[in-house]
Amino acid sequence: MRRGYLHVMRFPVQRKVIESPALAGQPLVLVEEVRGQRRVAFASTRALKAGVRPGMTLTAATALEPGLRHFPYRPKDEAQALAALGESLLGLCPGFQRDAPDGLWFDASAAPLVGGEPELGARVLEVCAEQGYRAHVTVASEAVTSRVLARHGSRRVEVVPEGQGARALAPLPLGALEDAAARAFSVLGLSTLGEVAALPAGAVTARGGAGAARVHARCRGVDDTPFTPEPLEEALEDRVVLDAPADTFEPVQFALKTLLDRLGARLSGRQRAAVRLTFVLRLDPTGEAQVPLLLARPTARAKLLLDLARHRLGELRLERPVAEVAVRVDAHDEDLGQQLALGDAPEGDAALEAVLSRLATTLGEEALFAASLEPVHRPESAHTARAFHPPETRRGLLSSPASQALSTPSSLAPEPTAPITVWRETGAARERPSRLLAQPARLDAEVAASGEMLAARLGGRRHRVTAMAGPERLGGEWWTDTPYQRDYYRVHFEGLGPAWVYRDGRDGGFYLQGLFD
Repeated sequence: MRRGYLHVMRFPVQRKVIESPALAGQPLVLVEEVRGQRRVAFASTRALKAGVRPGMTLTAATALEPGLRHFPYRPKDEAQALAALGESLLGLCPGFQRDAPDGLWFDASAAPLVGGEPELGARVLEVCAEQGYRAHVTVASEAVTSRVLARHGSRRVEVVPEGQGARALAPLPLGALEDAAARAFSVLGLSTLGEVAALPAGAVTARGGAGAARVHARCRGVDDTPFTPEPLEEALEDRVVLDAPADTFEPVQFALKTLLDRLGARLSGRQRAAVRLTFVLRLDPTGEAQVPLLLARPTARAKLLLDLARHRLGELRLERPVAEVAVRVDAHDEDLGQQLALGDAPEGDAALEAVLSRLATTLGEEALFAASLEPVHRPESAHTARAFHPPETRRGLLSSPASQALSTPSSLAPEPTAPITVWRETGAARERPSRLLAQPARLDAEVAASGEMLAARLGGRRHRVTAMAGPERLGGEWWTDTPYQRDYYRVHFEGLGPAWVYRDGRDGGFYLQGLFD
């Protein structure tokens, strides 16, 4: 099996700088509690140049660099962030396996689909760069070969042909194995992996035992470590703990950018698009605020999600400072992309999303609704207002309902409804208004000898008719207790605007049914 190894140099430090851009170029360390002492787990480049080393106490590190900034190292958070990076690669590889704290293996068997293994390595680095990470990639047949070369080799992308592992490893220093058992070979004066690989296997085993035999085999590129793909978490959620509780929006905004960049990459890797999100702001010392966000169209674009988050949270007023920011994907759908019309641009959709988000923020989510077709013959009942939801995913003109049911998650599948036939006819008289009256209002109409309406009184005021289109003669529901026979008109009233009016065939009266925007 061909497998790649992605090494993100000092991953926790890079992640910290991405979360807090002001730390770029500054001396900083991540510290952890070890036997009652705070010791350096990771250090930035500037801190390393000052002499700070992992394992050093924080007191000693501060003595070397007085301006040193320190932050807690949380292995669980780093492992979660590393898994999120692995998920973002799923669009290029079938699976990944974490190698905490700063690397992961990935299945390189899909390399021919992107043009070969060198191109796969380059694409993996592109995905990392989009999230702000610098890394190295090696593709080889053995786990040890890919790992050692990615961590200690000089090339950003390296591909080791089948059976060439020992030759590729030979120039590297013995310490590249990062194995305590390798120190026994340095006592013998050996300094490179190639020198160890040249020793007779029998003599190494006789003198050093199983540990030495394992080191000798790895120096020759022999490694039977199995590849165990990481299981994907069913829930898509992430969080960032702020360095200090924030009572302004700026630190929260930085945390949101980090979260949504990571979340967008995870969604893209899974070929999914978010439909509904929930932002959770945990307050200091207690309490939390949950803010839902319903998207007009499923998306995995981190920039758009961040813009919507700013609109949704920017004006939020909280009683206490924010200590932690989390985001959860409550519903998602398959990401099929979007076919834009000629001349359209994605920015148009972003503007629509922003407007809908502002409306929901100002008026409440219940204020957003959409028209839904109903299997009813009576025209004023043929559509009704329902709660707003993203448009149903379409899989192509030739897809059948059965095939859609097979590929649509049961939790997101639309409820079955009776088939509806919609007749599209041209002409102003056949247009339908966006606002319908709950009950039609009878008009005191002035009618000419030809039957045309000249004016009508509504609410005590007389409105002259300036234009009239119709009639659209409709009738039906004779099989019910309330059959109808009507002539529908589009009438423009002076001082009222365009309206939808019908003349009832039973009593000959005119009724106002709705208004056009």
